[in-house]
Amino acid sequence: MALKFELVTPARLERASDVYMVTVPGSEGDFSVLEGHAPFMATLRNGAITVYATQGSEGEAINVEGGFAEVNEAGLTILAERIAD
Repeated sequence: MALKFELVTPARLERASDVYMVTVPGSEGDFSVLEGHAPFMATLRNGAITVYATQGSEGEAINVEGGFAEVNEAGLTILAERIAD
């Protein structure tokens, strides 16, 4: 099975895909989310979300500025204030 991942900005849904794992820059430290992770919410600090498509794959970095992360039974949703260049 895979983790359902969505990256959303105020303008639009930037990405929706099934992935293996996502590492998130939380305001209290980085954390990684796999399928079946316990539900929680966290604020984000400016930094890179790293998305791993499959186990053992090289991560894809997406720089974000601020926002929130929500993990629930449906997967991981990142509500980013902005995606940085």
